[in-house]
Amino acid sequence: MNLSDSRTGGPVPRRVSALEAVLGHLRDTIERGEYAIGDKLPSEAELCRTLEVSRPVVREALRALHTMGLTVSRTGKGTFVVADAVQDPTFGDYAASDLLEVRRHVEVPVAGYAARRRTPEDLDRLTRLLDRMERETDTAAWVAMDTLFHLAVAEAARNPVFRKVIEEIRDALARQSAFLTELGGRREQSDREHRALLDALAAGSEDDATAAMTHHLDRVATTLTRIVRPQGTATPPAQPVPGGPETTGADA
Repeated sequence: MNLSDSRTGGPVPRRVSALEAVLGHLRDTIERGEYAIGDKLPSEAELCRTLEVSRPVVREALRALHTMGLTVSRTGKGTFVVADAVQDPTFGDYAASDLLEVRRHVEVPVAGYAARRRTPEDLDRLTRLLDRMERETDTAAWVAMDTLFHLAVAEAARNPVFRKVIEEIRDALARQSAFLTELGGRREQSDREHRALLDALAAGSEDDATAAMTHHLDRVATTLTRIVRPQGTATPPAQPVPGGPETTGADA
């Protein structure tokens, strides 16, 4: 079975990465019960042979299954299924829904304060950082700069408490960013959203800055929903879709 060159369906077929294909395959086997709760998944080496993909791809797919709450890895024993449906992904110490709820209450007003209080040095730092992000091709490096960008916006708000809050969730933000970039193709869209925010900060427009940050977080929520609840699947009634308020539409 070769999953290294797959496509998704839909009006305009989109080529998906090997990681997306492997993750989709493994998730499907779990949700259909081929691997029941308590079962051990095949080893990385066996999955590489069966699916004809590289070990890094398999390793990232297994990490994504863990983030989605479907599996746990036990040192020296392997990866085991612990759930048969995705509920709320976890990024570090925080569930996606909790993280996004806090981000809406913190980063949106932070953007407004930053528009009023930013200095020329803040704008220069944000501009140089975003310019680097737009040129960056390495995902890990881009993710690191993504978190730095959000931290720099908090610093521009000139309130050390805001900076402390973003610093506290920085690891979770990085994990979420990597997850969305690898599985949701978020990088270019995120760069555009960051650029819109930076333009609003440069203009000193509090309204435009809060709107830009709101839009950015809405798209994060939409992409999470698309990954966690692929088209054609039902959302369990007992569990809200991650990301707070409902969002619709496809994301880039």
